[in-house]
Amino acid sequence: MIRDLLHEIYSTLRQNKLRTALTGFAVSWGIFLLIALLGAGNGLMNSFSGNVGDFISQSVSVEGWRTSKPYNGYKEGRIIQLDQKDLDYTTGSEWQGVIENVTTTTSSTSATLVVGGKTVGGWFTGAMPEHQAQFKIKMAAGRFLNQDDLRLRRKVMVISGSQAKELAGGDDIEKMIGQWISAGTIAYKVVGIYHTDESDFRRSCYIPYTTYKGIYDNSDKLESITFSLNGPVTLEDHKAFEEEYSAAIKRIHDIAPDDRRGIWIMNGYTDNLEMAKASNILDIALWILGLLTLISGIVGVSNIMLITVKERTHEFGIRKAIGAKPGNILTLIISESVTITAIFGYAGMLLGMIACQVMDKTIGQDYVDIGFTQIRMLVNPSVGLDVALEATLLLIVAGTIAGIIPAWKAARVKPIEALRAE
Repeated sequence: MIRDLLHEIYSTLRQNKLRTALTGFAVSWGIFLLIALLGAGNGLMNSFSGNVGDFISQSVSVEGWRTSKPYNGYKEGRIIQLDQKDLDYTTGSEWQGVIENVTTTTSSTSATLVVGGKTVGGWFTGAMPEHQAQFKIKMAAGRFLNQDDLRLRRKVMVISGSQAKELAGGDDIEKMIGQWISAGTIAYKVVGIYHTDESDFRRSCYIPYTTYKGIYDNSDKLESITFSLNGPVTLEDHKAFEEEYSAAIKRIHDIAPDDRRGIWIMNGYTDNLEMAKASNILDIALWILGLLTLISGIVGVSNIMLITVKERTHEFGIRKAIGAKPGNILTLIISESVTITAIFGYAGMLLGMIACQVMDKTIGQDYVDIGFTQIRMLVNPSVGLDVALEATLLLIVAGTIAGIIPAWKAARVKPIEALRAE
């Protein structure tokens, strides 16, 4: 029975090659676009979460900026420099239990590093041990700064992977660990190398905060203050905190309350919330576009099946005249619909997954400049096999439903009317 049905379906599809090909193309194109769009969207979000996400930490960083308005006798354009008063306020009792893990960094000083006749440029930054976690610094070799380095004011240094390659004269950067590097008249011991890739612009050399202050800057001026938050959860909570905190810092430095440029606050929490929100919106938009494409394929199947019923009305009349039951006609039409959507839907799924691999090997290897660094265009633009199979199954079910209406119409036609049809 099943064998006869399959043979009959094959014969029908073979006799109507153009119609079958057009229907199959609509189905394949729908599932292909859905998977390709989802793959590209996943690759884009992987790029931002994996690359930009490395720069977005779960912390708040505060820096002074240039004022944009005159206030209290000061002219506009005044450069604001954070200092010890800001640090005392941040660590004070007003924010106890809310602001935690407060650290600070110094301004940067240009330096030329020399070892074994090789030189490389960089910038000295005085930092605290917590700086590594707050700014997601990944170590390629050795360690980051620790509390003993800070307490003893050790002359130790953490350099970037790109600097280590230049000084080592190759990819064996681990041999730089323990080396003494000259920076002017002072020698520093390399205790760690942080990870950088080919596109990374970072040239910072981290030395203990206390060492930097003792050698390069004995003032109370600070480059930035960084801390984590315990309390604010929603985007509205973080916005309220930023407004209250910045208002206090503006009072300390006589900055106009409505001046939005005097103090710059980079809130990693809100950045992550915004990125997650954007990711969800993009995901929904891609699914909507993909489903609309699938619907166009389903409509194509339904239209073709309606045309098929009309063209084969005479045939169905003969079948019913010689004893075929309405259920047989119904089964035949639905089976043809399922066969077309299953075969061509599966083909579209395979082509979509191949397209994702092609994107990974082509567009995915390109870098785009986003201002402060370069990131890969797409990272792992793929769709899970479960999602691909579910989408294909959805198309098959929809194709079945699309074939029910014309099948029901064909099953209800009376033999005498069908035999009269041309």
